[in-house]
Amino acid sequence: MVICGVDEAGRGSIAGGLYMAGVILKGEIQGLKDSKQLSQKKRFLLEKIIKESHIFFIVHFAHHDIDKYGLSHCLHNGLNTIHAHLKADKYLFDGNNLYGASQYQAIIKGDQQIAEIKAASILAKCAKDTEMQQYSMQYPHYGFEKHCGYGTKQHIEAIKQYGLLPIHRKSFHIKSLT
Repeated sequence: MVICGVDEAGRGSIAGGLYMAGVILKGEIQGLKDSKQLSQKKRFLLEKIIKESHIFFIVHFAHHDIDKYGLSHCLHNGLNTIHAHLKADKYLFDGNNLYGASQYQAIIKGDQQIAEIKAASILAKCAKDTEMQQYSMQYPHYGFEKHCGYGTKQHIEAIKQYGLLPIHRKSFHIKSLT
């Protein structure tokens, strides 16, 4: 049975985009874990292995897409886009909400259990990390290379000091800024 695992990175971020990855593994990958349980160095090493030897598709929604259409709509479209590009017998998505994409099965903590979802979490996280590393060069005072756009204390302090950037999601209400 061919399984396509799907995960996302950047859903809760207040800056930058949302990345969704679908992966079909052609074999076992040593050291595969949920992206949050790996060092950045190990994630990027596994990303290279996954991209060289397995089947994958990555979907990106920019911050302005999320502001315009909403996060749920983007997640729904991402799931449908991955389904259209990767042919599998079973589609598994990490989490408890399918955002109306009925062709999927939701797996709570799937990124800790299912190899295909673990691989998808790595690809999505590496794509998000790469985007935020690029933004950190453009906006060095914000610390994007450390917090990847999430609402950490350091990020909120930078916003207070320097203001919101064009890459910040305007649709996300940040309580500590009001």
